[in-house]
Amino acid sequence: MPESILVSDFDGTMTANDFYKLAAERLLPPEALLPWAEYRAGRQTHFAALRDIFGQLQASEAQLLELVRDMAPDPALAHSVNRLRAAGWRVVVASAGCDWYIRRILAGLDLADAVEVHANPGELLPGGALRMSMPAGSAFACRETGVDKAAIVRHHLQAGSRVAFAGDGFADLPGALLVRPELRFAKADLAQALGDGGEGFRPFSRWSEVAEALLSGLTANT
Repeated sequence: MPESILVSDFDGTMTANDFYKLAAERLLPPEALLPWAEYRAGRQTHFAALRDIFGQLQASEAQLLELVRDMAPDPALAHSVNRLRAAGWRVVVASAGCDWYIRRILAGLDLADAVEVHANPGELLPGGALRMSMPAGSAFACRETGVDKAAIVRHHLQAGSRVAFAGDGFADLPGALLVRPELRFAKADLAQALGDGGEGFRPFSRWSEVAEALLSGLTANT
């Protein structure tokens, strides 16, 4: 029996809000998002853009933890993960964001040992900057995003696993395209990119909807 793996993005996928957007809105000047504009224009990598944005922070730990709380994970996240695990699905987070906040959210939901996490390491520095670094020693490291989501998907497919993918961003597109359309879940920018390319996918608005679809065994293409 092949293993069933759900590879999922985190910010904006398992949560309602992205950490970097909340940080920019509340704690940084407007020009702090210039690195993201450079990334979207193809002049900077996704990893470098987030690293530079996080590096501009000058906030207390309490302020940053408030942002973590306001990322608003799906209220049914823990229940959905546990139901998937009971049904034989393994949940793997593949994030181009920072594990500093991802692991805090998962630990707060008692999911620290229930979800495998691949994300860029982060360290809160004196003065409030969040230093994000490349995942040294990871088999899934890459220059563009730090964590190569497509490589994670490919690894499990090559092992013979049934792999589903869920995401919301442009950086999720390479990983999403590797899985079958009926196991491809998308919202926001990823849904737009897939739609523009004529690729099939299943839309969702909350992560728990992805879990419900997998648990229900739905296979119809969108």
